[in-house]
Amino acid sequence: MSEQPGGWATEWKGRVAFVTGAVTGIGLGVAQAFADAGMKLALSYRNEDDKAATEAWFDSKGYDQPLYCKLDVTDRARFAEVADDVVDRYGEVHVLVNNAGVSVFGPTDEATYDDFDWIMGVNFGGVVNGLVSFLPKIKAAHGRRHVTNIASMAAFLPGPQAGIYTASKFAVRGLTESLRYNLAPQGIGCSLCCPALTRTNAWTSALKRPDSFKDTGFAEAREGELRQFGTAFEEGMDPYVVGSKILTGMTNMDGLILTHPEHGPDFEELHEKLMAALPVEDAPEGRLRIEELRREAMRQAEAGIRMKMDDLT
Repeated sequence: MSEQPGGWATEWKGRVAFVTGAVTGIGLGVAQAFADAGMKLALSYRNEDDKAATEAWFDSKGYDQPLYCKLDVTDRARFAEVADDVVDRYGEVHVLVNNAGVSVFGPTDEATYDDFDWIMGVNFGGVVNGLVSFLPKIKAAHGRRHVTNIASMAAFLPGPQAGIYTASKFAVRGLTESLRYNLAPQGIGCSLCCPALTRTNAWTSALKRPDSFKDTGFAEAREGELRQFGTAFEEGMDPYVVGSKILTGMTNMDGLILTHPEHGPDFEELHEKLMAALPVEDAPEGRLRIEELRREAMRQAEAGIRMKMDDLT
């Protein structure tokens, strides 16, 4: 594991954080980085063996055990109960990290309603449920507060076998980038994190599909093929390093946290395509004025000034 950057303790020690999908993969890396920064934790989980392994890690470090909350992030009633449980345990909650998700691939043109409902329900709906359940608690808390939604590099870079997954991550990106302007005037930080290849077991998602969403247009998930696909993840970044970069980004109040440096060529190509697609013509003064008002409203919101609809016209 990487050494933690300086300054964490002064920024985050004693802050209470709730992290979804937090006993494996990136969620666990976030939880470990947060624990090293002295934060108090509540972690959601689904699998008892993964929870036991996480408990063993906390014991090995001599840290207090987090509050473990068994949670399906699509269960709104349970999410609301968990938010109450966290406040009952710690008195306040200051940080929310929406991390839980499923990574499932297949040709989008063959997808069924169940394919869309399952993947979007977890990857986007789970974020929505976290926000609706926890934002009132975070707003009622005091001091340094932050919301981080973990999407994926797929929020910028689509792929032919990942249409629904990509749609869910684009949705998280749009929601988070808009939410930041709402939370800044309330003194609450908001970050979108888009990690790329990370050493996780995300490839096993297709083997955990709920029976309630069994009607799929994708080919049957074959464990051998998935395990071969999973070998790519062995080349990925250590989840703790991702968690450390997330904490550094939160400390810096970064709206966008990009953890992997290898995607520079992708962003350069994307920028070139966007600029090339713009019509080469003059825009009327009225439209130019409205767009400048929008830009100014965004700048003001980031600076902590609450903006109204009237400010856009």
